[in-house]
Amino acid sequence: MSARHKTTGQVREERAGRRIAAPKSICVTGGAGFLGSHLCARLIGEGHRVTCIDNFHTGRPANVAALARSNRFELVEHDVLDALPDQLPSFDEIYNLACPASPVHYQSDPVRTALICAEGAANVLYRADRDGARVMHASTSEVYGDPEVHPQREDYCGNVNTVGPRSCYDEGKRFAETLITDFARQTGVVVKIVRIFNTYGPRMQPDDGRVVSNFILQALRGEDITVYGEGQQTRSFCYVDDLIEGFVRLMASGPEVEGPVNIGNPAEISVGELARIVIEMTGSTSRIVHKPLPVDDPRRRRPDITRASSLLGWMPRVPLAEGLAKTIRYFARLDTSPSASIQSQPGVAPVPRSQAAVSI
Repeated sequence: MSARHKTTGQVREERAGRRIAAPKSICVTGGAGFLGSHLCARLIGEGHRVTCIDNFHTGRPANVAALARSNRFELVEHDVLDALPDQLPSFDEIYNLACPASPVHYQSDPVRTALICAEGAANVLYRADRDGARVMHASTSEVYGDPEVHPQREDYCGNVNTVGPRSCYDEGKRFAETLITDFARQTGVVVKIVRIFNTYGPRMQPDDGRVVSNFILQALRGEDITVYGEGQQTRSFCYVDDLIEGFVRLMASGPEVEGPVNIGNPAEISVGELARIVIEMTGSTSRIVHKPLPVDDPRRRRPDITRASSLLGWMPRVPLAEGLAKTIRYFARLDTSPSASIQSQPGVAPVPRSQAAVSI
């Protein structure tokens, strides 16, 4: 490793029962998005100086508006397809979250999505090399494609269609992992790669087409809930606070943590069962309707988190019922459409006992 690159294990202190790193200068690309805004809030809360970079294609200034009150937070409108601006401060760490992550958004301009995965990641790496910063890159469980191995371990190479409608993202993220790994070998830049599995929580975009936000909004509005296929395909849903904890631990990890690390909740649930839980929790009168499966839609998705658990001491903590209740309340406040049938209700219906036992 180059001598000018910073090592992990900086001075730490116990603060409110949590190990907090000495203040750093940190950049979060894609910082005004769903995950990025939660990460920025966490880092500001820990006393760091945070530069949030976003082009607002899928991110929103409102997601980080509350952070603007801090003199340690700066919001910069910028596209990572261009080099990070020279006038920005030198960074100790860069979290690279810049890329549309839902099919609705990444398929709207697939060429641009692929370029963000390649050129955007390269620009982050060049800046990290210049500043002596370490990098955490947000990869995805989509690198496993429609997996033939279950659950998915990091050493599984995947089953991905290279020319399908999802390939701009799936293959783009696979290439980014190669680029980042080779760059680290060649330059000594410290890199960490997280493979993110399905994540949900407040500040998801209403129009992102993800299953949790779709189901909640349709239920709140009393609309038919759209389930693709028979609803037997499975997913594993991780609450956003748990995911961000994994990010922070991975960034702070030492040289023993090499290669990609799965971060996600290993509890598996069918999409059809999720729809039924959302209907119960919202007290909705919505019906479930079925439509054809999209091309290359994975049949099963569940992370093996052995590496995250053993190397980072990380495990998801928030159960599905608790996380969904928080997310439903967020969307109930956000949804002002005339058909939003429960937005004025003060609470969220509890999960029936048989469904509350589902541990996600």
